[in-house]
Amino acid sequence: MTDSIDDIDLMMHGIGTVARAAAADLSCAPADRKRAALEAAAETLADTRDAVLEANERDLAVGRNRGLTDAMMDRLRLDAGRVDGIVGSLRAIAAQPDPVGRVLAEWERPNGLTIRRVATPLGVVGVIYESRPNVTADAGALCLKAGNAVILRGGSESFHSSHAIHAAMVAGLRAAGLPEAAIQLVPTRDRGAVSAMLRAVDHIDVIVPRGGRGLVGLVQREARVPVFAHLEGIVHIYVDASADPDKARRVILNAKTRRTGICGAAECLLIHRDIAEGLGARIVADLIAEGVEVRAGDGLRGSVKATEDDWGTEFLDMKIAAKVVDNVDDAIAHIRRYGSSHTDCILAEDPAPVARFFERLDSAILMHNASTQFADGGEFGMGAEIGIATGKLHARGPVGAEQLCSFKYLVTGDGAIRT
Repeated sequence: MTDSIDDIDLMMHGIGTVARAAAADLSCAPADRKRAALEAAAETLADTRDAVLEANERDLAVGRNRGLTDAMMDRLRLDAGRVDGIVGSLRAIAAQPDPVGRVLAEWERPNGLTIRRVATPLGVVGVIYESRPNVTADAGALCLKAGNAVILRGGSESFHSSHAIHAAMVAGLRAAGLPEAAIQLVPTRDRGAVSAMLRAVDHIDVIVPRGGRGLVGLVQREARVPVFAHLEGIVHIYVDASADPDKARRVILNAKTRRTGICGAAECLLIHRDIAEGLGARIVADLIAEGVEVRAGDGLRGSVKATEDDWGTEFLDMKIAAKVVDNVDDAIAHIRRYGSSHTDCILAEDPAPVARFFERLDSAILMHNASTQFADGGEFGMGAEIGIATGKLHARGPVGAEQLCSFKYLVTGDGAIRT
């Protein structure tokens, strides 16, 4: 482990070369060996929990000295419960059906051909992420489950935590007799490694950025490798006139305050004009009582007056923008203008506005009467996810093991020729 390496390109060439070789082995690795590797990694992580927490304390100390925000510190922080959660995710991914080799479709042609579309690994996945050390385990496990090698470049804030978790992942590979190069962690804080990954078309098949607008924008601008975009979560909740008051108040408080630093946290509240002075005012008061700064538009009494910059902002903090809208169509128009196509929610009992909201919006995740904090691969039954893809090609929404597969066509004939 080192903080700087003189020749980043040479280092990344070496990492990419062995990753490509590992991917070739993993593409045909038996499902039981991949499962054994993940189970062994989970066991090792549980056994080394104290070492992981000690490494995390070193990262937290650095974060405090750098003046990281409370939300960023929350993303970075591990405790016994969170480590246990990572262990649980590894075991859940291990227990999932193997996605490689699934027959996605099969048909016969009049020309005598039988055609199967079969799931196959992508190859080598590069994951570039910021302060969350749990991504080291989630991304490594999901890529392995899907038969991919992975190159991980974690944030400098989580440098020590990520290496401690990575050691458990490598121990799992070793125990199962799989190549240790299947899960590699870039051993430097030098940002040149990010640029090298984005140029590594010979070694990496797809890049997954996981972080804020700055990171994702950099990747999308500079990458020569294909990208699964995980853009910021500018998450909206629209409270319809038909919303159940108790449900609405409970859901909104959870969506904003459970964990403010995750991409599923609510960032903008849209309230139907007919309930603005009643339920809307009570919701705003609930948020303020919990310590949330409500940046309110006309028709609402918040902590401060909203400005144009507040619409379309991912606060990742105890802050939320709030606005009165005329109806569901007005809410939809606002979300289309300011949203990030990540996750948006409607609270309503009348099925008509719900149907319109679901039909007219094209966010990766749309929710009804549920906290947006559920926008997470683990909560979707995927064990974990490598990110929430907001683009429209290949993978969309939570990216789990199935989404880390491509496919190929297997065509069989019996001496068929084309006339």
